[in-house]
Amino acid sequence: MSGVTIDEVRRILAARFKSAGIDSAEIDARLLVGAALRLDLTGVVTSARRTLSKREVAELAAFAERRIKGEPVARILGEKEFWGLPFKLSAATLVPRPDTETVVERALEIARASRERARRIADLGTGTGAILLALLHELPDAFGVGTDISLEALLTARANAADLGLAARSTFVACNYAAALSGGLDLIVSNPPYIRSADISGLATEVRDHDPLLALDGGADGLDAYRALISQAADLLSPGGALIVEAGQGQSGLIETLMTAAGLTTHEAAKTDLAGIPRAVSGRKAPR
Repeated sequence: MSGVTIDEVRRILAARFKSAGIDSAEIDARLLVGAALRLDLTGVVTSARRTLSKREVAELAAFAERRIKGEPVARILGEKEFWGLPFKLSAATLVPRPDTETVVERALEIARASRERARRIADLGTGTGAILLALLHELPDAFGVGTDISLEALLTARANAADLGLAARSTFVACNYAAALSGGLDLIVSNPPYIRSADISGLATEVRDHDPLLALDGGADGLDAYRALISQAADLLSPGGALIVEAGQGQSGLIETLMTAAGLTTHEAAKTDLAGIPRAVSGRKAPR
């Protein structure tokens, strides 16, 4: 690709990605070209006629090979946007996905409708810290704690909190869901592993081979994590507090049953994602 311009290399990559069966070929090509050339998407367009250097060609070729082999663009870039905020990734964290923004949306609806604004938030299995930090970004008087069993994930979340200017209002604890937390929480949120063990092998390459198994595998029926965290959360919520969790397809009713058995009320319909799938399931502790 010696002497190639930015526009030409973008077109070449998009064609290669399409031939490899990648649905997002055009945007992936733009993102990887931008990363290799240190340009944003606008810069890729406005600098279209610039010729690439040998270093840029080599770096872009390496990026392209990784993408063709199934590695997600976010993993190649080491960062993913969520709720309009940038989040660093690590091998121990999921790539934050748009579906999970429904959890943030429902949590904000509950917090903003409350007479007493949510002040203490816990994110169980925090990963990158995406849900917790998005909420703290929107609720300037709130304080949050993120838990995870992975120390690497916690270090990633802590770094993201620092980068976003939220370190002073967040802390991170190594434990299994809420095992190390005390009570008095106004909001508890979680995107736990919910894929059935038998379904893991059939996931898309981008997920199966690059997201951590511990963050995907929800046991035989996909509900193991919910059984563990819902009972913990119910004990830790303040009166009137709420638990909001992400659900897999077809799981919302089963999760509501688990919440009801733990003493939480589930009057609100699960919030759906853009595909109409119920995603954010919420339960509330009775007020005094």
